[in-house]
Amino acid sequence: MFYTIRHVTRYHYNPPVAESVMEVRARPRTELNQVCRRFELRTSPRAKLFEYRDVFGNTVEHFDIPARHARLAIASESLVEVVAPPKLPDALPASVWDVLDAAVDRGEFWEMLAPSFFARHTPALDQLARDLQFDRRREDPLTMLRSLTAGLFVAFEYAPQTTRVDSPIDHALELRRGVCQDFAHIMITMVRALRIPCRYVSGYLAHDALSHDRSAADASHAWVEAWLPDLGWVGLDPTNNLSATERYIRVAVGRDYADVPPTRGIFKGETESKLEVSVVIETSAAPVDLGASAALDWPTGVADEASAAAALVVKPPVDVVAHRQQQQQQQQQ
Repeated sequence: MFYTIRHVTRYHYNPPVAESVMEVRARPRTELNQVCRRFELRTSPRAKLFEYRDVFGNTVEHFDIPARHARLAIASESLVEVVAPPKLPDALPASVWDVLDAAVDRGEFWEMLAPSFFARHTPALDQLARDLQFDRRREDPLTMLRSLTAGLFVAFEYAPQTTRVDSPIDHALELRRGVCQDFAHIMITMVRALRIPCRYVSGYLAHDALSHDRSAADASHAWVEAWLPDLGWVGLDPTNNLSATERYIRVAVGRDYADVPPTRGIFKGETESKLEVSVVIETSAAPVDLGASAALDWPTGVADEASAAAALVVKPPVDVVAHRQQQQQQQQQ
């Protein structure tokens, strides 16, 4: 299956800011069952784009706009080919626990087992584990992970705007509601507690009329991947109670959301900022010819394609001074 993804982020500043420094994780990964066939990123005001790979292998574009501006638009367009991942078995033998423990003891996955910024233990998780009867002694690892995915889906209501992009998991645990970002952080923390490597995946879910997904169709999405012997990284989506299929488009992986925000940056100035995000995913059974200079749907006032295009040059991330204020980030729905 082929997907065209258009992701536009707009920042509005009142009064204008003097400078912006921003990094963007929007380029889909090329690995496993997906290939990014084309990627374009443009900004308004125009900026020269630089690129690097972070420690998790995610592609990061970054730029600096040193001039005074009241608006910042970031638009990306991707063409991605995704095939169905290998079919998972119905269950695994109980002996897989021993193989898993041996891999963990060798230290191969320590960073996906340790507490991270958003995925760390809280007493409220102990009660949730008891409610869901979450215990590694009950089932084999794959069956247990599927049970947890289904249990979180039932126990938590999907409710946009219930939590914030920087909310700790305690907020969602207390309310028993949240968005995909909250679902993923809760599941990651619980899975790591049982010595199963688990990581956060940022990307997109291509919705269709037959699937009845409860996550938002016009936003980025988040799910988890757990590592199991012989199977590798297995994608699971507690928001929708699904295993990852060819409808899941992976952009970035990390320990939690703090490693993979779609946009993150800072600006210089005392101002109030407003964030708007739109995501459109189109599906086709054959490659889409985007042409040599495919046009993106730019918001009003954005420069034309020729003046907005920016060359990509590999360069390490830029440093910034401490007195600048932090940009808003996008919560994953």
